[in-house]
Amino acid sequence: MTLDVMQTIEQHESVVRSYIRTFPKPFDKASGVRVYDTDGHSYLDFFAGASVLNYGHNNPELKKPLLEYLQDDRIVHSLDMASVARAEFLETFHRLILEPRGMHYRVQFPGPTGTNAVEAALKIVRKVTGRQRMVSFTNAFHGMTVGSLAVTGNAFKRKGAGFPLTYSESMPYCGYFGQDVDTLEYMDKLLADKGSGVDHPAAIITETVQGEGGLAACSMQWLKGLEELCRKHDLLLIVDDIQTGNGRTGPYFSFEEAGITPDIVTVSKSISGYGLPMSLTLVKPEHDIWEPGEHNGTFRGHNLAFVTAKRALELYWSDDTLQRETERKARRIYEALQELIDKYPRAGGEHRGRGMMRGIRFTKDRELASTISEIAFEHGLIIETSGPEDDVLKLLPPLIIEDRDLEEGLAIIERALGEAMQRRGLA
Repeated sequence: MTLDVMQTIEQHESVVRSYIRTFPKPFDKASGVRVYDTDGHSYLDFFAGASVLNYGHNNPELKKPLLEYLQDDRIVHSLDMASVARAEFLETFHRLILEPRGMHYRVQFPGPTGTNAVEAALKIVRKVTGRQRMVSFTNAFHGMTVGSLAVTGNAFKRKGAGFPLTYSESMPYCGYFGQDVDTLEYMDKLLADKGSGVDHPAAIITETVQGEGGLAACSMQWLKGLEELCRKHDLLLIVDDIQTGNGRTGPYFSFEEAGITPDIVTVSKSISGYGLPMSLTLVKPEHDIWEPGEHNGTFRGHNLAFVTAKRALELYWSDDTLQRETERKARRIYEALQELIDKYPRAGGEHRGRGMMRGIRFTKDRELASTISEIAFEHGLIIETSGPEDDVLKLLPPLIIEDRDLEEGLAIIERALGEAMQRRGLA
């Protein structure tokens, strides 16, 4: 019997699925920066699993130790009991990531996904401060579980909770009112004013680039000012580096250039290097006041992910080669997108993002980004949209993409933009 993949999924899986609607093909194989459907058609991947696959699909240098580990019957599931793989990852992460940056964090394994890391962060700052309320930002996205949704801005996502989301205050993100309005000054006023109605929060949580919120990127000056604001008002600072971390913006952590030291950092997506579920909540030692087992989960540490994560760190973060290459490619992406914005003024494009996490927001026709994504897929490029109205075309190619593949993808984007403008009557 030959299985009809699409029909089987349509028949048995919940209607909640989403990306299958944007990219309606059954995929079977993947290698490097390409995925292949069951007919063997190749698609260049500028989505990379929403930044899960920074090092590409089935990276052979990561696959090798993974297969060896499985072949030797090494332990796969061990809750948070001691394992060699766990210890080797921790030592490597400390030696290659934390120590060279002068960072002092305890590593918590809160569960397999980013929202698990955020939930742990929200719980520990409340435990440390004894306060309940959080400050988050307009257009923020931090996950789909209830605590994470409470600090998420997207109305559609928030509605899915089914009940009021409380204990959070939404503040304007950097540039929300335009570049002439200092949102830090606005927050400072509200936090200091006893008549503002804003109760003393426990912490502020922020992204440095709002991955799902439309690729708005804060300035490093704003980020540094945010840390100063937290210290002034006795708040803890959480940086959600789930999508922006692991080198996506250039440095390993997206906030390094600002010279700040967040109290809590959440990491996930590409931390395993291979697409295996894994997340971290990095906590300053003085805030690591959990009781044993106070926050746990069945998959709080996955030995297969430890194996590939360790090897990814050794391969790509033993020196600054990947960072320099990412920054070089990021400049090329910026130039290419700016050329499109200038060449097609009727599209009303605005540049968004930082590093290799960039895109174009279309202000004149908010359906244009989705149309470009659809046409690009027809031409063999997987690229998603972002923002509360899906009005941002979002590029997330693997960091290891070669120049010829990057140029091929950029050319498809230009072709798709031209065709989309014709289709939507903007040409």
